[in-house]
Amino acid sequence: MPRFLLTSNYTVSGLQGLISDGGTKRVEVVQHTIEAHGGRMESMHFSFAEHDTYVLCELPDHKTAAALAIAFRSAAGVETRVTPVLTAEEIDQATHQRAAYEPPGR
Repeated sequence: MPRFLLTSNYTVSGLQGLISDGGTKRVEVVQHTIEAHGGRMESMHFSFAEHDTYVLCELPDHKTAAALAIAFRSAAGVETRVTPVLTAEEIDQATHQRAAYEPPGR
């Protein structure tokens, strides 16, 4: 199953909800949402860096990832981005596939 990194930043109302609910509740909600869409959450972390949360998960496909991103963002508590991520094995497989490409100017 493809893996995705969901990065999110809380809005002001989202931060107020986090203060009210706590981090554990947010993890449970995100995990339940991912699982309800046929996925599996590997981990969720909170941060004080570029993003407020980082979620690594498996989802059935890119359509499901897009649907979750739309649902999270339209709920108006977080600004979420979804990034497909690859394992080392998938990169190994990709390096063995030869793609024909001609660089500009040749």
